[in-house]
Amino acid sequence: MTKIRPSTDADVSAMTAIYAHHVLHGTGTFEITPPTETDMAGRRADVLAKGLPYLVLEDATGVIGFAYCNWFKPRPAYRFSAEDSIYLAPAAAGRGLGRLLLQELMAQAERAGVRKLIAVIGDSGNQGSIGVHRSCGFQQVGVLTACGWKFERWLDVVLMERFIGAGNSTPAANVAA
Repeated sequence: MTKIRPSTDADVSAMTAIYAHHVLHGTGTFEITPPTETDMAGRRADVLAKGLPYLVLEDATGVIGFAYCNWFKPRPAYRFSAEDSIYLAPAAAGRGLGRLLLQELMAQAERAGVRKLIAVIGDSGNQGSIGVHRSCGFQQVGVLTACGWKFERWLDVVLMERFIGAGNSTPAANVAA
């Protein structure tokens, strides 16, 4: 049985190992050197300090995935748009768990005041991530062609978006910058 819950300091080691796998073997991130546990703890603390969700997915074996969102850009006008990130352990892929994690992230992001989630998907061949986002209602809005260089080849970035909650249907003027 799997469970999605807020991440804790004790999850940083597992999250670091999952992310390191993707850095070293995948194109979902354009990082080329895995961050340390200290780096990952700092990144997590930054997201949480902004009042945004940072979740883990666990089963009987421990943490098998994580997801979070962070402001799309730092300028105040972007304060309702966040970029989502989802990473699963290799053994957890292909079982529908990414979709469950993204659905919970969307719900928690909405509660945090986010009105639009943006997926910046490394590698236009990353059908797993594109499919997960599409299954959750994201629409592709563009491709940045050959903007990343990893594993001795050029990689595209696929941009997808989805309004959540009130989206752009109501003014946001009552929310402080």
